[in-house]
Amino acid sequence: MKYHFIGDVVSENGVYYIKIPFNVWEVCTGQGSFPVSVTAQGNEFTCDLMPLGKGLYQIPLTKELADALPKQCDVTFRVIEHVANVSGSSPYSLENPIRKVDSMKLITQPNDGLCGQTCIAMLAGMTLDEACEVMHCRDWQANMGRMIISLDYLGIAHADTIEYASGEDVEFPKCAILMEKMGRFSHYLVWYDGTYFDPTEGILEEFDKNNLVGYLEIKTF
Repeated sequence: MKYHFIGDVVSENGVYYIKIPFNVWEVCTGQGSFPVSVTAQGNEFTCDLMPLGKGLYQIPLTKELADALPKQCDVTFRVIEHVANVSGSSPYSLENPIRKVDSMKLITQPNDGLCGQTCIAMLAGMTLDEACEVMHCRDWQANMGRMIISLDYLGIAHADTIEYASGEDVEFPKCAILMEKMGRFSHYLVWYDGTYFDPTEGILEEFDKNNLVGYLEIKTF
């Protein structure tokens, strides 16, 4: 999985880095060291992300590269050899998905902390209990990393890059999982064909994109 964003290039006390504008733990299943392959404004290199604590990281730069980059640059990175499996072997595949995503039915969460599982349930056409069983996580434990692994398990095709576009007036694809800023945690909802399916608020016609952290396109056919 790739992660794409516009990052600020920073110089502090002889240390050069690109700020990552999201919590890495929320999108990369696991914690600790994250060796990554980075492309910054067309410059490719590998490195270990610099941990700041609680899931926040930076991309370290050499002085030469930092001097060559604009103050804000186009960045894509992917984690190297960081693979996790939450569901075991799957009876599904891209050729045999659990369902074709050609419609959407609203499912709401019975209590807070289940929005990620509810989004998977809506996309897969399964119950919330079934989605929780696939994801193997309880309240407040779902993150984008687990959701991506669950989509792969269910054979639901998606883009290979998460787009981070905080505060921008982006144009969404036909279907996507959206990440919204909400206090300490991210809130997840599904966008499908002009309508927002929010596990908490229900069906919405409008969404404040100032709260958008990023989105993952779900392929429709």
